[in-house]
Amino acid sequence: MPWYSVLRGVLAAGPLLCVGVVAGRASVGVIAALGAMLAGINDRPGSRRAAVRRLGAPAFAGAGGVVFGAYVAGVSAEPSLLPLAFAVLGLLAGAFSAVGPVASAGGTQLLVAAAIGAGMPLPEPGWLRALCFLAGAGWLLALRLVLPSPDSRMGAAGPYRLDGERAAVSAVYEAVAALLDAVGTPRATDRRVALTAALDQAQDALSGPLLGRRASSAAERRLHAQYLAALPLGEAATALAWAGEPLPPRAGEGPRRLAAAVRDGVPSGPLPAPARSGAGLRALDDALLCAAEVFDRGSNRAPKPPRARRPRPLDLLRTATGPGGREYGVRVALCFGASAAVAQALHHEHWYWLPATAVFLVKPDLGPLASRVLCRALGTVLGAVLFAGLAALLPRPAGLIAVVAVCGALIPVATRHFAAQTAVVTVLVLALVMVGGEPQAAWGRIGETLLACGIVLLVGHLPWPVRRGGRVQDRLLAARESAHAYLRHVLSDADKSGPPAAEDRAARWALRREAYRTLAEARAAIDLAAAELPTLARHSAGSEQVAATLERLVDTTTACAVHVDDTGQLPRRHAERIDALLAELTTVA
Repeated sequence: MPWYSVLRGVLAAGPLLCVGVVAGRASVGVIAALGAMLAGINDRPGSRRAAVRRLGAPAFAGAGGVVFGAYVAGVSAEPSLLPLAFAVLGLLAGAFSAVGPVASAGGTQLLVAAAIGAGMPLPEPGWLRALCFLAGAGWLLALRLVLPSPDSRMGAAGPYRLDGERAAVSAVYEAVAALLDAVGTPRATDRRVALTAALDQAQDALSGPLLGRRASSAAERRLHAQYLAALPLGEAATALAWAGEPLPPRAGEGPRRLAAAVRDGVPSGPLPAPARSGAGLRALDDALLCAAEVFDRGSNRAPKPPRARRPRPLDLLRTATGPGGREYGVRVALCFGASAAVAQALHHEHWYWLPATAVFLVKPDLGPLASRVLCRALGTVLGAVLFAGLAALLPRPAGLIAVVAVCGALIPVATRHFAAQTAVVTVLVLALVMVGGEPQAAWGRIGETLLACGIVLLVGHLPWPVRRGGRVQDRLLAARESAHAYLRHVLSDADKSGPPAAEDRAARWALRREAYRTLAEARAAIDLAAAELPTLARHSAGSEQVAATLERLVDTTTACAVHVDDTGQLPRRHAERIDALLAELTTVA
């Protein structure tokens, strides 16, 4: 149970709503609670500095959506103008959602908040609603930054504000140990994938607004050095897994002791005796010795930080206007605009629920389309029936405020399943609507959700004039470019006389991180596309084989890098394997 997330949920939407009701401004409390609720949906485990970006950016987008919706609703005399404006906004938000997870969350909040700003009858002007929305999200973010989290019990490890970072770095060493234990077994591939995920999470945890290139305290600098010391360990473990020869049982003991040292903030102590019978084992031993020195003496000999590639504005624009961005943008525009038009044509009192529901349904981040629709329908029915019973029994407004507080606490638990999340959010939103002075609308909520499900299903299966599966193709193209950049760097090191310099290794580690990260993103997009109904899944046929070939190419490149460090030369066996994989890649592409 994520008890600390539950605590934040209890202290977020419910208290904000209570303050608004006690102050005689229930509408202000409602919009602030909505901001806290949407921020709570984006609240995930991780470091505090990552939470600033993950919660803050979508909150600002949502505030902008509230202003946009209120303005468009105020100036559009023609009923057709509002759906048209929503369609244009959906096209832009959907296209930029292809940039990444934070952009996707921001696009969702922008559209949902625009629908709320246009349709929810609140007396406050648009700019004041936006400030209230932002204040609600900011309150949850403040709780996220101030309150302890589960790993705060590790008091000896340093300031509790770094507990998320410590947990992420410790997970990297644990993943290295697990990969070493699995070398030579069928589990090695899965363990390598888990190591990539752990490195991605640690890299995200150690970057963000609260810590840039320079750490601001000794504890942060030490933690950053410990993360950097794990990079050559991960490289050596990947090379050993590629070789496939079983290792002695003690091979994983060293990284496991280092993981415990990160968690507890203590010296790593003695490490197992090294085995140096091959290039991979020698690289592992050298990396362990360097890491032990960093842990035990706080040495400054840790490798220099890899130069992470930060996308330029032009790169982001290219991603948004690429095949994946265009396809998703058009789909969101059609769903958002059509649902607004249908809701207004039916003269629904809560018409804004229909486009807001369509936004959540059209998001590919939440699973295959058919699964999203079924889970949304089921969750809405359960939530509406539950709220109808609660509304008949509980006193108002105190009982409804308690319902909001309880639902806020359940959101972190309910995010594990889309149907459960939908049920909790349905109860919470219906309670907010009633506190805001509107009549009980549980049964209407069911009808509007089913209508939104039908619209999204129809749009999702419409024929398209261009090839579909753009999201998968974009991810595969990025993975291919990163893999080839990594390979070119390793081959250039092999052409030089002697082992690579420290600066070349740092650049190589940055390229390796980028290659594995883009491969993981491509694999996630492929798995999601494969889970769609056959009419949609067929558009991504063959992408699985391309991704598997790229993974083998990057693994082989890593093994080559370790041998180049050891001997300064590229073994013939490795060169032949790379040539074969490049040839295979041209045939499967």
